[in-house]
Amino acid sequence: MSDTQQRIDQIVKSSDVVLFMKGTAQFPQCGFSGRAIQVLKACGVSKPATVNVLEDPEIRNGIKEYSNWPTIPQLYVKGEFIGGSDIMMEMYESGELQQVLGAPAA
Repeated sequence: MSDTQQRIDQIVKSSDVVLFMKGTAQFPQCGFSGRAIQVLKACGVSKPATVNVLEDPEIRNGIKEYSNWPTIPQLYVKGEFIGGSDIMMEMYESGELQQVLGAPAA
């Protein structure tokens, strides 16, 4: 495992909810990242651990390899890759994301 992959692995395992995104939770830099933050807030996750991939090109490229998923944002819950904003939205609408996060269904 490369140094970058090891760093990503440590980040993913450091918090129950980790979102790799463009920008920050307070100032998302793309619509998909903004939507991902809104979905998490709707599930009661007010302060997810976030990683701004725009600040670190190694992480930005490495996370795609780590998850074998081509797009950002990427959500991890308890070390497990969940998906991007479209998958998060689908899971939220079905109530599945709330179950994964341990939040009450809306």
